[in-house]
Amino acid sequence: MPKIRTNRSAAKRFKLTGTGKIVRHHAKSAHIKTKKSPKLKRNLRSSAIVHKADERRVYRMLGL
Repeated sequence: MPKIRTNRSAAKRFKLTGTGKIVRHHAKSAHIKTKKSPKLKRNLRSSAIVHKADERRVYRMLGL
């Protein structure tokens, strides 16, 4: 059996925490910031944990 290749785009977007959870960045924070409120932009800056339903798919893309 060949090795499972890591999806390189996923490897750049997701990081693992020490406990094995997957950290992601928020969407809608890259451009057109003039119409977004300061509160929304502030909240988008922080990272988030990948939802339980998507964890298995992301783990597979990361080759774990």
